[in-house]
Amino acid sequence: MATGTEESAEAARGPAACYRELSRFPAITRAALRAVAGGQTFQLYTECSRPDLARRRLLRFGRHYSLRRTAGRQGLAVSRTALSAEIHDQLLSQDSPTGQRRAAIKRALQGHELLEVWDSGGCSHSVDLTALGKHGDVYTQGPFACLAWSHSETRLLYVAEKSRHKRQSLCPWDVPGAAWPAAEDDDEEGKQFLYHEDWGEALSTRSMPVLCVLDLESLSLSVLEGVPEHFSPGQALWSPDDRGVVFVGWWHEPFRLGLSACSNRRSGIFHLDLASGCCELLSAENVSVCSPRLSPDGQRLLYLEGVVGGPHRQCLRLRMLTWQTRQTVTVLDVVQEPTEAFAGLYVEVLPPQCWAADSRRAVLGTPQRSRTDLLLVDVEASTITNLTAGSPEGCWELLTLQWDLLVATCSAPHHPPSLVVAMLPPAGQELPLGWVLVEDTPTVPGVTWKTLTVQPPCSGQGPTVQDTQAFEALLLSPSDGTSPHPLVVCPHGGPHAVFDARWRPSMAALCQLGFAVLLVNYRGSLGFGQASISSLLSCVGEQDVADTQLAVEQALHREPLDPHRLALLAGSHGAFIALHLLTREPKRYQACALRSPVSNLLTHLGTSDIPDWRYISLGLPYSFERVPRAEEVATMLLRSPIAQASQVQTPVLLCVGARDRRVSPMQALELYRVLRAKGVPARLLWYPEGGHALAGVETEADVFKNCAHWLLQHLGQPRRDGTGQHSP
Repeated sequence: MATGTEESAEAARGPAACYRELSRFPAITRAALRAVAGGQTFQLYTECSRPDLARRRLLRFGRHYSLRRTAGRQGLAVSRTALSAEIHDQLLSQDSPTGQRRAAIKRALQGHELLEVWDSGGCSHSVDLTALGKHGDVYTQGPFACLAWSHSETRLLYVAEKSRHKRQSLCPWDVPGAAWPAAEDDDEEGKQFLYHEDWGEALSTRSMPVLCVLDLESLSLSVLEGVPEHFSPGQALWSPDDRGVVFVGWWHEPFRLGLSACSNRRSGIFHLDLASGCCELLSAENVSVCSPRLSPDGQRLLYLEGVVGGPHRQCLRLRMLTWQTRQTVTVLDVVQEPTEAFAGLYVEVLPPQCWAADSRRAVLGTPQRSRTDLLLVDVEASTITNLTAGSPEGCWELLTLQWDLLVATCSAPHHPPSLVVAMLPPAGQELPLGWVLVEDTPTVPGVTWKTLTVQPPCSGQGPTVQDTQAFEALLLSPSDGTSPHPLVVCPHGGPHAVFDARWRPSMAALCQLGFAVLLVNYRGSLGFGQASISSLLSCVGEQDVADTQLAVEQALHREPLDPHRLALLAGSHGAFIALHLLTREPKRYQACALRSPVSNLLTHLGTSDIPDWRYISLGLPYSFERVPRAEEVATMLLRSPIAQASQVQTPVLLCVGARDRRVSPMQALELYRVLRAKGVPARLLWYPEGGHALAGVETEADVFKNCAHWLLQHLGQPRRDGTGQHSP
């Protein structure tokens, strides 16, 4: 019988302890610079967050640094200037152009939203936006959100929900003598339950956004007029002369389709003249656009552009508008097939500050195959310089670029994010870039990783891109010397997404528990060219499933892995792939844990915020008035794992959010009942407040703990040596 000390030591090596230990590394979410001492010294402020598991909340805090110019290639000396300080009740913040002031949207008592402005003397302004009653809740996150200073630093621009009349109490029909609504309320009578559309998954409170301006001198708040009612504005910034506002507008007629993780919705870049109220379309008519970024000299506007319809995520163009002439040019075009130098642009947003001081160069991060690299773009020459190619870190993200000072994070599957800075050299002299560590993090022990290249076999019907293009998978392995390791196979969701080589605490935790993890970027993933993305259309449930299994077989052939202990761990479309694998090879996998699974394409039509995807994924055209034909209904059902669920023999864990708007949780319930009826071990976890991503500190921790325990239960305990790995 184990002693109390032995039992506690064993518990300390379990999933909960591993996750708790690896979740302590913070994510760096924002950075801002302020130049002092004639530009020889910079004050750097960063905002960070990490799960506070004990208090079941997200801990947010700020850090302050001093950066001083020095001689030499790196040219910077770094020092911490203050202790970390917790950030309370702040929803959104933005520093002014000079860095002398900071605006913040905060949550106060009774849920009121305050807009505060801080400077060296303390809080100079505090306005209760809720009490003014001009609009609803401020948009502090998501695709519409913004908080923009005017160049004069006298006005603030943000987006909020349009104010609606409060619902009137229903007439108490059964109360004698009850008062009826006054005549002037007749228009509102009967509207208490009127349906208001929203923008879908993760945006259920986003229905009718409006642009709002707070004048700090007069303390007047105004909701801007002149924005046409048939589209929703967001991502706003001031025009170069502060006389107008530039924003992205999304069309929402005849009805809204889900916007989260969808870069294919019709939208445009607009300019609203504040004096005349004239609203001018600056971009092309029938495209999808986002992330307008104005150059320091105010002469150029950079933005991303994609096509409307088709895959929800795609390779994008980088477009530039010359402000004075209103002429637009393509700086970087869509890449069909990647080259060694450039694989295309796949980002959803550009960095908030991405322009160099010369207003000719810009820096952005984007997936390049299974990496995310920082690219420097010369907008005049349309040339690209990869600033991070070949670095040991697999994921780089730019936080800000001001005064030619780059602030970025870098991470890898075995290395949590580090904060780095670099001075951007003159044009043509950028490489090698001298990165300086500001905040380093240690490499996590017990985890190694590599990139595997997988070559699909030729179909025998001719050498097409679909037949010949290789894809990749990331293999994370325990470094304990106790191979062969059991393998957990993870195809990503999307399906047009990518597993880049970044830090993921849950995956590192699985390695520390003794599992190898295979992250599969099957054909159709981002980062490998538009032709690869398009190749999956009409082939879902076939090509993606075959690619995932091929990656598994090649990994088993090349690496010291246990072919008799395989498991699947996936979410959304990745779970769709996993279920297909279970139906086709019932005895191949010993365990399966799924999040928000797609199991029935047919029922997806009437329950998802993206019904268009069900048509596009099968190679069918979509229109708003589309109703499926009988043969299309049959095809959707035949392509669905639920149609072959009777073949499943593998124990399945299902984790779903009751508030999921993208994939109805009823799909998981339907699958759960089928598996239980067939006698297959199945367990369903139902998170009442969870959405599609099952996000939130408590939810994410619980999902990981249950998935890890499920794998340990059905694969058996991986072996451990003296460093803490499992033994039989």
